[in-house]
Amino acid sequence: MERSVYEVETKGKISGLKLKKEELPPLKDTEIQIKIHAIGLNFADLFAIFGIYSATPQGKFIPGLEFSGEITAVGSSVNTWKVGDRVMAATRFGAYATTIQMEIESVFPLPDDWSYEQGASFIVQALTAYYALKVLGDCKRDDVVLIHSAAGGVGILANRIAKRLGATTIGCVGSESKFSTLEEEGFDYKLVRTKSFKHDLGKILINHKLNLVLECIGGKILKDSFDSLSPMGRLITYGSANFTPSSSSLNPIHTLINYIRRPKIDPLRMISDNKSIMGFNLIWLWNNLNLLREHFNDLWKLSNQPQRIGSVYEWKNIHLALNDFRKGSTIGKVVIKL
Repeated sequence: MERSVYEVETKGKISGLKLKKEELPPLKDTEIQIKIHAIGLNFADLFAIFGIYSATPQGKFIPGLEFSGEITAVGSSVNTWKVGDRVMAATRFGAYATTIQMEIESVFPLPDDWSYEQGASFIVQALTAYYALKVLGDCKRDDVVLIHSAAGGVGILANRIAKRLGATTIGCVGSESKFSTLEEEGFDYKLVRTKSFKHDLGKILINHKLNLVLECIGGKILKDSFDSLSPMGRLITYGSANFTPSSSSLNPIHTLINYIRRPKIDPLRMISDNKSIMGFNLIWLWNNLNLLREHFNDLWKLSNQPQRIGSVYEWKNIHLALNDFRKGSTIGKVVIKL
């Protein structure tokens, strides 16, 4: 069977992503075949395409971590799924395709009242938010949580989970134009990521202690957020958006400067101030798929609202979608529709 894929032939630029056709191998007994209807974009896709993501495969590869679709074939050993089932799934790369064949451990049923676009928007970003808040951050009732990139996919879902846990949320965004989204999503406080960020955050914290930070920007914002934590506070970092290229091609000098200027925090100070920093890359859960399913099931019990879809692009416009996503102007989830 023939399928179409977008493959990265040359890392370092969005234009290095090329559309090609290829033959699928025979379906394994333990696999299912899925016709993909929607693909969710993640920042890891961009960083992998630019070649600055540590988990990126060597050589040519097909990006994409999450999608939704319809099962079109099942292996002889599979008895939990059938042809015609609607599913959403996560994969360690390979989702930029019209059809995919994969093992079943990271495949989940698509709720009947969810669209394919909603299904392609949930797993990776919701698990990221849940893992940061609950597994590492130990978020509790009455905690105060600062969420960076609050109008993005992870930020929106993190706020919903934090509110379910009884926390107070502060949403930080790059532009006041996104404030209306934060208000609609029920953030308690909002602020813009400007040069006065630390001062502006301090005004919000006059009557609060900052217990937890979800940080994905890096640079000075990470340092200022850490400084603002109260004793016993936790900063969870899961991204470094400040490394995002300012154009559709990677600028190695810009990347090197950001790397040299990355914040350096003294472990001895962490002890004396009684604060902690934890970092994670969700893709490592693919090394323990049973644990991934366990976390997903716990997440689903806590928060199972569909994601907020910000933009939907056609398959043929994937380069445009990635470039708009790179600019940081999008809200909610960016989805490719097939």
